[in-house]
Amino acid sequence: MRRWWIRMAGVTCLLVLFVTVGGTLYAKRAANEDALYKELELFTDALSIVEADYVEAPEAKQLVYGALKGMLATLDPYSQFMDPDSYNELKIDTEGQFGGLGIEITLRDELLTVITPIDDTPAYKAGLQSGDRIVKIDGEITRGITLMEAVKKLRGKPGSQVTLTILREGENELKDFTLSRDIIKIQSVREARILEDHIGYVRLSDFREGTPKDLEGAVEKLKAEQMDSLILDLRNNPGGLLDVAVSTSELFLDRRKLIVSTKGRLKNQNFEFRSRQDGMASDVSLVVLVNEGSASASEIVAGAIQDHRRGIILGMKSHGKASVQTIFPLKDGSALRLTTSKYFTPAGRSIHGQGILPDVVVPFEPPPPPKEKDKKSGEVQEVLDRLEHPDQPSAAPPAKLDNQLARAVDLLKGIKVYQASLKAQTVAEATP
Repeated sequence: MRRWWIRMAGVTCLLVLFVTVGGTLYAKRAANEDALYKELELFTDALSIVEADYVEAPEAKQLVYGALKGMLATLDPYSQFMDPDSYNELKIDTEGQFGGLGIEITLRDELLTVITPIDDTPAYKAGLQSGDRIVKIDGEITRGITLMEAVKKLRGKPGSQVTLTILREGENELKDFTLSRDIIKIQSVREARILEDHIGYVRLSDFREGTPKDLEGAVEKLKAEQMDSLILDLRNNPGGLLDVAVSTSELFLDRRKLIVSTKGRLKNQNFEFRSRQDGMASDVSLVVLVNEGSASASEIVAGAIQDHRRGIILGMKSHGKASVQTIFPLKDGSALRLTTSKYFTPAGRSIHGQGILPDVVVPFEPPPPPKEKDKKSGEVQEVLDRLEHPDQPSAAPPAKLDNQLARAVDLLKGIKVYQASLKAQTVAEATP
């Protein structure tokens, strides 16, 4: 009988606790809803005044769309309301082919800023650089513009022109760049080759649905060519899909390694992403190149490699974009692009606004232009080669390595020498 009363007392205490805590949470939620409804009254009052007294009869959809755009713009640079046209633009973008300039942009200090120009596109060929501020598009000032509005202005029919007015850091004068739009075809794996001494090199331009498969194919190809170490170039890679960043990281890690975690306001936004198998490149020495144009998914990969001490990060501090956006389609074909969580590296670091600091900091040094004498010598040699071997296609001369890439090669060579010395020492110690 006593046990029954003890159990009843325990249940009663739990029930009281539940009612108290539950009541507190309910009261807090109700208070928040009351505050929201009061603010909505303010909105409806303003809407009624506009409808009644504006100089011309406004369209209802225009007013609602404008209000939604303003509401999302107050949250952060990445949350946006997308009208049906903008939402379609986003879906076209993920397909990997569209008409435009080949430029990745963001809002930084309320200014439209270039994250990176994509290789072999009009923006890249015109000389746009990471960090350039786009202050005007076809003469219209961009201050206050949303990302989707900017994308709509920058994209267009191939062959049409657009003029960008650029403010470049360290320069006092504005520069105008007139670019012709073109079909932008995105290939994630931009380059895959053996550099020297069995050192492989792969450059990724972004993270799309086909990236892991393309990267896996590139690594298989290089392994067949006797690759024993690898440089993964993520410089000027603006990122892309979260799950693709996870699949890419898996190639370089052992099974069950934590790659990235996400944390939001709701429990269903908290996830941990781990490698599902031993990566096919988990046994090769690795250097990852990053710079200020490496953002989002690039930083997930670099952060996982760095925290697990799987490889060496070399270059300059990355961009520092570590938030996850979720698309919520609406019934009229529009959509909300809402920041729902932030991601953290395996060690729990939040790099939002901070970036990934490389293990080896190497500022980029632009290569000097070729001397006229050297240029002419190369052209003469090419003509002689064609005369001596008319049936053979002319081979392109090996590209010179930029200073960051050359430093990565030297680093991997040093690691090989150390590993060989350590192996020789171990064998000597084991020999009687």
